Amino acid sequence: QVQLLESGGGLVQAGGSVRLSCAASGRTFSNYRVAWFRQAPGKEREFVAIIRPIWMRGDPIYADSVKGRFTISRDNAKNTVYLQMTNLKPEDTAVYYCAADQKPVDGPTYDFWGQGTQVTVSS
Repeated sequence: QVQLLESGGGLVQAGGSVRLSCAASGRTFSNYRVAWFRQAPGKEREFVAIIRPIWMRGDPIYADSVKGRFTISRDNAKNTVYLQMTNLKPEDTAVYYCAADQKPVDGPTYDFWGQGTQVTVSS
């Protein structure tokens, strides 16, 4: 079992930056794929970014809407995955969730989810 805890959300002005953290406990996180999703009010949850487990080659994958603005990374020593968000737009406002498991990178479902952290971007 893996417990995920997101942090780092808050209120930021458009054009600003925020870094979200997803801290894991219970397992060696580096062997897990980890993804960020977000859900805006009245909308379905959508994929944001994914980083592969440490043993798998390949670059992170991003949604088109965040490509070039968001960066996902991991610190294996801290069992933490980050989402650095820059040049934020009001449409980035959402609850951001991290998810993780050891399924294939393109697997559609995830075994473990965090509770979410709110990011609000003011115009």
